[in-house]
Amino acid sequence: MQKDFKNKVVFSAAQPSGVLHLGNYLGAIKQWVELQNKHKCVFSIVDYHAMTVYQEPKKLREKILETAMIYLAAGINPEKSTIFIQSDVSEHTELAWILNTIAKIPELELMTQFKDKAKRFRSKVNVGLFNYPVLMAADILLYKTDFVPVGEDQKQHVELARTLARRFNNLYGDIFVVPQAIIRKEGARIMGLDDPLKKMSKSAKSPANYIALTDEPNLIKEKIKRAVTDSGKEVIYNKEKKPGISNLLEIYSLASGKTIKQLEKEYEGKNYGEFKKDVGEAVVGFLEPFQKDLKKLKENPDKVRKILQSGAEKAKLIAAKTMQEVKKAVGINY
Repeated sequence: MQKDFKNKVVFSAAQPSGVLHLGNYLGAIKQWVELQNKHKCVFSIVDYHAMTVYQEPKKLREKILETAMIYLAAGINPEKSTIFIQSDVSEHTELAWILNTIAKIPELELMTQFKDKAKRFRSKVNVGLFNYPVLMAADILLYKTDFVPVGEDQKQHVELARTLARRFNNLYGDIFVVPQAIIRKEGARIMGLDDPLKKMSKSAKSPANYIALTDEPNLIKEKIKRAVTDSGKEVIYNKEKKPGISNLLEIYSLASGKTIKQLEKEYEGKNYGEFKKDVGEAVVGFLEPFQKDLKKLKENPDKVRKILQSGAEKAKLIAAKTMQEVKKAVGINY
């Protein structure tokens, strides 16, 4: 039986590592908030994925809780969406093992992130980093997911999930939905303030690269004031010739609700300094309600823990049902 539009399932997730920043918010979390009003949404904090790089245990525990708070402060509603920690639902790793048996080594060697890191740090690359696209596929397929909102850099991993779903279905019967990636055109790739040719990164070495969601208003304004711009004086959108200004225009547009064309007209004949000042004000205004809600949640961590526990129970009901079907299909459930 086909699902109706409202019952289509959306799955997405973020790692509790590094610094969640404006690019994460505009490129992913803001979209999740919109999607929860249209579909059944499942959002996870993928702590196992974070462990492909060593995490100091105490800090990891703190980051897991902080990431959940960021989801909630951004507008993810636990009454509409399921929010949980990946490691609280053991079926994720259980399904990943079964998918490992049909995933091919050459497919994983083609994954861009693995290729990049293996080229630079071959002797230090762990098996988890090589294998994590299979765990990501398990995360997605476990919930019979229809849509996966991701950034362009994760599109390849969703394609692997699609490949594994089709391969499993061909071998064992029609168990999995073949998911589709949803890539936001605007805000899908917010670039670094210190280098507009590279994506804003939560693992960037310099805090000048990103606007952290927890940055104070004065720091936000200062970072935008110091953001790399381009030669010339015109505030116009041209990613090839003016990547710095184009990136700031995208940020301003998403933070203010104004179109890029409106902003180009508004800043005709005005200088970069005036433009950057206004971008800073717009970002501060945009983040103000989020930061107020985040502060309240940090004062009540037990409330957040209860939401995560309830979310894990809801997720487990779906995940256990899928795993029963999978085990029966492959012949290990009797």
